[in-house]
Amino acid sequence: MSTKVSQETTSAAGASTFTSRAATYLDDRTKVGVVVKEFGRKVFPDHWSFLLGEVALYSFVVILLSGTFLTLFFQASMAEVIYDGPYVPMKGIEMSAAMASTMDISFSVRGGLLMRHVHHWAALLFVASIGLHMLRIFFTGAFRKPRELNWVIGFLLFILAMAEGFTGYSLPDDVLSGNGLRIIDGLMKSFPVVGTYTSWLFFGGEFPGTDIVGRLYMLHIMVLPALVILFVALHLVFVVVHKHAQFPGAGRTQQNVVGYPILPVYAAKAGGFFFIVFGVIMLIASFVGINGVWAYGPYDPSPVSAGTQPDWYIGFADGMLRLIPPGWETEWFGYTWSWNMLVPVIIMGGFLVLVAIYPFIEAWVTGDKREHHILDRPRNAPTRTAIGAAGVTFYAVMWAGASSDLMATHFQLSMEGVIHALQFCLIVAPIVAYNVTKRIAIALQKKDKSIALHGYETGRIVRLQGGEFVEVHKPVDEYELWNLVSYHDYAPLMLRPDADGRIPFSKRLRAGFSRWFYEDRVVPPTQKEIESAEDH
Repeated sequence: MSTKVSQETTSAAGASTFTSRAATYLDDRTKVGVVVKEFGRKVFPDHWSFLLGEVALYSFVVILLSGTFLTLFFQASMAEVIYDGPYVPMKGIEMSAAMASTMDISFSVRGGLLMRHVHHWAALLFVASIGLHMLRIFFTGAFRKPRELNWVIGFLLFILAMAEGFTGYSLPDDVLSGNGLRIIDGLMKSFPVVGTYTSWLFFGGEFPGTDIVGRLYMLHIMVLPALVILFVALHLVFVVVHKHAQFPGAGRTQQNVVGYPILPVYAAKAGGFFFIVFGVIMLIASFVGINGVWAYGPYDPSPVSAGTQPDWYIGFADGMLRLIPPGWETEWFGYTWSWNMLVPVIIMGGFLVLVAIYPFIEAWVTGDKREHHILDRPRNAPTRTAIGAAGVTFYAVMWAGASSDLMATHFQLSMEGVIHALQFCLIVAPIVAYNVTKRIAIALQKKDKSIALHGYETGRIVRLQGGEFVEVHKPVDEYELWNLVSYHDYAPLMLRPDADGRIPFSKRLRAGFSRWFYEDRVVPPTQKEIESAEDH
């Protein structure tokens, strides 16, 4: 017995020595130990909203895993074949090899339909979680210095995710994907001079081209995933360098992050959360079908009808095209300028550019050059919150425009009436959302100030010695008080003349924007005011 124990001990010691030597060898040549040690001490905040970024990362991992499976069976070819698979209603129909292989994956490959559902739902979750993550960053002001570049990287990831989704959505070569590509072809050709050349280059000839599926396939499995991985890596590097911004609270400072280190606590939690995300995607994919290409058949422009909407993340582009008045064209310099196509592109492009550079615009307006590691409560930045609400509303109306035909058919309304109502909302709804959101934020600020000074109403009435009836208020604790009064507002920029005694127009413009950004602000109570209220 003792001999056996001695042998096991010797074996374990030998294995430990080998592992130690291997680790030392690797660390001497790569210095990976320094990276692991530094990264392992990184503290992650424990607020639930930070999980949105993790959902995006984990859903992308699911996309890679399921996409690898689908790649083994998909044929990225537009060669015409006759379908002879197990799906009887499509037997004998001529279609592309891409469509036929999609049918085979759905009905012949074991687990193929489930993997298609997993891949599609994970892609939808990937785009949605990036969008929600960016909204959280915007409304809490996490994009401010020194994280402006990380905002731009996150926005580029959002654009790449939409492009990745659209290229994958277009691969089956069914009616829906063909109509989406036809819209892209129309957009390209609407540009004077270069439009037809751009379309010819992209499709490899007149639409639909000879091998557009192969070109999209290359983008979908090689170029775009590589760019996504690159920008995800850059995003994580900036997160480590700048550290997480965090919500205000008692005891929290600009550099004191409250949360858990990566090793061992956060790594274990993150691993468990990955399997939760994976499990939810598998559960949805098992019970909710999506993208049933067999219900529409191979691409043919003739059967287009109501209900041929793109995936939701591309809906805003389709909706914007529908909301522009038709027949809006002019003849200039021998070319036809299709404003009903160019104007939507200009509006959508301008909207996306404004979102991408917003951190720099706000920094210019406010003149705030400080580093920010403490997040804002949305109510404490009412103008920014109102701008975000207006932008979300504008996007939502464009998005709703993509379903104008479904609204008309389901609610038995005229198509023109739905379009006109959405055109009205596209202009008016963002203005209403801006004003209503700003009023609500200012009202919440006033409520917070009242609570900080007087506490919460308890509903308990007492009678004083002089006969006066008063309500007893419950004071707030230290943490909540800090949360209510710790925000720091900045005054509008002051106009100062230059050496010649003049104020340039650019400074007047900047000061005007600054006054607008800070108008109707509620100054938090000072410590002296709080102490006076407590004594009272």
